[in-house]
Amino acid sequence: MSVLTLPALLSAEEFARLPENGVARELVRGQIVDVPMPNFKHGYICMNIGGILREWVKSTSMGRVMSNDSFVRTQRGPDTVRGADICYVSYVLLPAGQLPDGLLDVVPELIFEVRSPSDRWNKLVAKATEYIEAGVRVVAIVDPKDQSISIFRPDEKAVLLKEEDAFTVPDLLPGFSVPLPQFFE
Repeated sequence: MSVLTLPALLSAEEFARLPENGVARELVRGQIVDVPMPNFKHGYICMNIGGILREWVKSTSMGRVMSNDSFVRTQRGPDTVRGADICYVSYVLLPAGQLPDGLLDVVPELIFEVRSPSDRWNKLVAKATEYIEAGVRVVAIVDPKDQSISIFRPDEKAVLLKEEDAFTVPDLLPGFSVPLPQFFE
């Protein structure tokens, strides 16, 4: 039996090459951190959002939608790699064609993080800030409990969307508008 020996701090590239072990994990300042497995409702809402967004993005040929905790590098030296629930990358940043293996050299323009029951708001806001500082233009924190979405953008106050609102990001996805309840149906 072979034992995997890891350096004290991993780079993002080393982290991306690790074999899957059935445990969700992120790299935080070079250290591996296990992430709790999300529950059924979390996965359902992620699939709803991802499905709605993917359908629209494919119909407009604007880019790609990824899910399933896709790697997003947010910091270097020491490296941090987060797993975004849902993310969007335009063809402007990542041209159409074959996807590269491993880590992307670009940062998604839009990320959705669905709040799990164990998530604390201060940690979610810190994660949103980390994404924004890495270059993500819009981070949406989805709260299934009250069926709301908090929108974070660089140099702007967070905006809270409630049931009567529609999710729009006209600067990224012109024409995309979804009433919030559809994300939770």
